[in-house]
Amino acid sequence: MLKIEGLNAFYGDVHVLFDVSLTVTEGEKVSIVGSNAAGKTTLLLSLAGLLKKKSGVITFDGHQLQTMPPNEIVNLGIIHIPQGRRVFPLLSVQENLEIGAFSQRSRLNIKKLLAENYEFFPKLYEVKRQPAGSLSGGEQQMLAIARGLMARPRLLTVDEPSLGLSPILVEKTFEILEKINREKVTILLVEQNVVKALNMSHRAYVIENGKMVLQGQGAELLKNEHLKTAYLGM
Repeated sequence: MLKIEGLNAFYGDVHVLFDVSLTVTEGEKVSIVGSNAAGKTTLLLSLAGLLKKKSGVITFDGHQLQTMPPNEIVNLGIIHIPQGRRVFPLLSVQENLEIGAFSQRSRLNIKKLLAENYEFFPKLYEVKRQPAGSLSGGEQQMLAIARGLMARPRLLTVDEPSLGLSPILVEKTFEILEKINREKVTILLVEQNVVKALNMSHRAYVIENGKMVLQGQGAELLKNEHLKTAYLGM
């Protein structure tokens, strides 16, 4: 479904990603783990068309994305859920969801998609008229995910969904991602919580200083000595 080959990415003159390559098969849950400033978010921004200064080849379902604008990438079914939720705080919960139905794939089915998301996230139905900025962190994370689902994604890229959440809400968020994947949505997850991410994933990649250094099945990577030393303090 997705193939990235030799991706290099830059912020101005600063080289951030170095010849990064990865693949994602339809239906998979794939994680990218690593420390702060390793290049995880930069990779997702490059995939979404939000970072322009890059080289390499990004192919999604036969379409080359590296020069494609973000709106066309969304229309192909790649939906990005950014780090920090990024809800529109002064708009209501429902208005945030309606904004998510931007793509041609979803624009004509807003009512149906709203009903599906309210069934999936009943708490959002209870607060649908409230300003999004009044929600708790966990509720805002639900809203950010639901807004992404309004675009009917084929590939959902999720950046640090556990950031700033309590352990209970982290568990809930990962349960939601598992359920979304069971609904035939492919997931590419960036996450600092290495144990949670690897336990959830079919496969995973480890990125350090902008370079992919390890890859494999999630459960197997948890046994890797370098990963245990560098990220788990073992």
